[in-house]
Formats: sequence, structure tokens, C-alpha cells
Amino acid sequence: MVPGSSLRRVRERLGLTYRDVERASYEVAQRRGRPDFIIRLSRLADIENGGVTPSLYKLYSLCAIYHLDLLEVCGWFDVPLTEYLRDAVEQPAPNTHVLAINGDGQTGAAAAASREPPLDRSPAPTRTTFLNPQAHGWDALSVALSEGPSRYRMGFIGTEDHWMEPLLRPGSIVLFDPTRRRVENSGWPNEFDRPIYFVELREGYRCCWCSRDRDRLVLQPYPLSPCVPEMPKFPDEAEILGQVVGMAMRLFAA
Repeated sequence: MVPGSSLRRVRERLGLTYRDVERASYEVAQRRGRPDFIIRLSRLADIENGGVTPSLYKLYSLCAIYHLDLLEVCGWFDVPLTEYLRDAVEQPAPNTHVLAINGDGQTGAAAAASREPPLDRSPAPTRTTFLNPQAHGWDALSVALSEGPSRYRMGFIGTEDHWMEPLLRPGSIVLFDPTRRRVENSGWPNEFDRPIYFVELREGYRCCWCSRDRDRLVLQPYPLSPCVPEMPKFPDEAEILGQVVGMAMRLFAA
């Protein structure tokens, strides 16, 4: 599919002339307060016939004027925005951080999953078995988000973050529930059931065990970790973003 030809067909189907598009783009530019959104006649001709890739602003104007899905049109130009999260997790960072989400509260992968057919909800097998994601049209990330992508957020454990190692290794991806922010000081039968929290500090993030000590939030690393506990003031210096409810972790480096 040639992007310029596809855009031309959409324009013609809508009954719009070059001048109509230019005039409409001026309105978009005025509404958004930037002249970059303007698409002049010669530029539109270059996009449709000369194989020129429009700038981000002009692509926005075209999608608005033509009533097109911006994510889909980016795919026409071989920019798979719905796949950016899968590419992002292959580009690790040293510090722990929250994975980017789009305007409606979903990750790119989650937004894509919400448009795909629902996953198979057959009862889980009682015995250990081999799963073939390709046969069912899903992957592990889609499954993690399928229970309610707008509810959960995702975090990346930095490659130099050893706070919960080896229970939660550097480079892991965690799924946390922002509705679960109350710190529990007791009540778990073992360390695997002890709640892990995603915490935002002034200088970054922590993903660790937590407890409350009056006006302090005690950030507790795993006992085998080389890190030491921290006690920032709560809530002035630390904010609980949510409780970890799932994770994806490699046991060995790729």
C-alpha cells in the first residue's frame, strides 16, 4: 500500500479538493495555535504523488480532516505505533520507571489489544501444559493486559536496580494496580505473598516492599539485595503509585 495514494483515495472519496484540505488545515492550525499544522497545496501534492512523508503536524491535520485513525495511518508509513511498547522493552534503561501510556490511559499494546478479538477464556488446565501463543493470536503481554488494560499501569525495573533481586530481577516488567495504594504492614504468610509496591520519589522510582512508620514510608529491599532501606517522609517525599499484581521476568540475560 502506497501511503500517498491511499490518502488521495480517501480525499477523493470524501469529495475534497486540494484547496478544501488547505483551508481546513488552516482551521486546525488556528485551533491548535501552530502554523506547522497547515498543509499547502504544493505539499499535499508532494505527499500524494511524490512519495513525501508528512511531518507529524501535517499527518495530524490530514487524519483530522479525513476522519482517519492516526495509529492506522502511521502504519501506512511503516511506523507501527501500536507496537512501540514491545520495541521499548527491548531497549532497557538503567533506572526504574513507569512505562509510557497514551492519552486514554492505555499502553500502545493495550490499545491495540482492545481492538483485537477477545482472547480465549477457556478454563485454565489443571495440569502443567505447553501454550502456543501464535495458535491463539496472543502473546504474554496481551494476556497480562487483557483483564482490564485501562485499570493497570506498567513499570520497567531498571537494569541497575537491584532492590528486589533475586525475587524481582533487573530488567523485569511489572504490572501494578493504581487502585491498591494502602500500605499493609502485616498479614502475609510468606515473602512471596508480601505486597510489592511501585513508589515514586523525588529523584525517581522504587519497586519494593513497604511499611509505614508514623510519617515515614519504609522502603524495604529484598534481604539478599545489596541495597539498604530508605525512609522518605510520607506523603511529602514518596507516593505509592500502586501494588504490583503481575510481572514478566527473564531468568537469564538474553
